[in-house]
Amino acid sequence: MSYLTQKTVKNNVPFNGVALHSGVNVNINIKPASPNFGIVFKRIDLKENNLVYPNFANVTNTSLNTTIENEFGIQISTIEHLMGALFCLGIDNALVEIDNEEVPILDGSAKNFIEKISSVGIEVSNSPIKIIKINKEVKFKEGERFMSIKPSTLSLDIDFELKYKNPIIGNQRNKFKIYEDDLSDVYNSRTYCLFEDIEKIKKNGLAKGGSLDNAIVVKNNEILNSGGLRNNKEFVNHKILDCIGDLYTSGFRIVASITCSQGGHYLTNQLLKKVFQNKENFSILEIKEKNLPHTLINRNLLRSIA
Repeated sequence: MSYLTQKTVKNNVPFNGVALHSGVNVNINIKPASPNFGIVFKRIDLKENNLVYPNFANVTNTSLNTTIENEFGIQISTIEHLMGALFCLGIDNALVEIDNEEVPILDGSAKNFIEKISSVGIEVSNSPIKIIKINKEVKFKEGERFMSIKPSTLSLDIDFELKYKNPIIGNQRNKFKIYEDDLSDVYNSRTYCLFEDIEKIKKNGLAKGGSLDNAIVVKNNEILNSGGLRNNKEFVNHKILDCIGDLYTSGFRIVASITCSQGGHYLTNQLLKKVFQNKENFSILEIKEKNLPHTLINRNLLRSIA
């Protein structure tokens, strides 16, 4: 499917499931939207001030999930897997109705979102997409953790590494060309935690809905889930999924090369804030032609609109 024109879902796409951190049952409905509408969340359990925009500037929490909030204090949390699915499917516009404050975790990955949206179908418009092109390298570092973003003329490359003392997770690294590679292993990869961290997480009032049905649990040198891993690099691949979802809070798909070590929601959000602090760091571009073979970007087919 071409990335060149804006897309939405063909029909309503409903989901129901438990929320990972609050433990409550949640319904969401992804609805078609017109070109240039963007991705918008609507809290249908509230009658007023219930629209929340998934923008990096609206992110208010990055501890174990990504939470967005509007100016009236209305929140929606754990948006990252759904945002990653919308990004991977090329969905530019959708109204996401939700009847509580946290997106359901489903199986802990983006797999169910991808499969059901794909089965309902995608509506292609004639309106050209806009993309964010990075013009200058920007870095964010905190201790040993770091993340950088630099210009790329062709794609969105993500090079991500994990470093854990746990022998099962260990040091993992993977790299994807997001617009060209098969991302099945990325969107099928589930969230995870160490067994010894569960008690602390729950004492903080989180992971009330967590189970082996929606998270990988690692205890010493053993994976407690009966089916084991879905792919050999499921831990780092899940972090790449989170990264993609959090990058989509920029508002458009990005053309850049990203390198990250031991990152997560916080680093991605801080990096985006740093990028958009200076207009020299980026350009917003619009695709003006109908065809762009083999890749999302060709500089001859772009016109700056920023």
